[in-house]
Amino acid sequence: MYVCSCFGITEQQVKQHADSGACTPRQIASACKAGTDCGSCVRRIQAILGRGNCPRRELADRGEPVLADLEDAA
Repeated sequence: MYVCSCFGITEQQVKQHADSGACTPRQIASACKAGTDCGSCVRRIQAILGRGNCPRRELADRGEPVLADLEDAA
């Protein structure tokens, strides 16, 4: 199912980016542009990401990159 109609991003793609380390809608946007046009999908992206702990939060807190190479996932 499409999450972002503006860029044709599916729920599965959002989940793949989350599995690769994206913890916030902003990180999802950086990975695939979802949520950067009309913004109507941001709440759905938040729901997919949930409110759980980010597995790579410590890396982000240290300023290190948290996203894996996402070109293959797109």
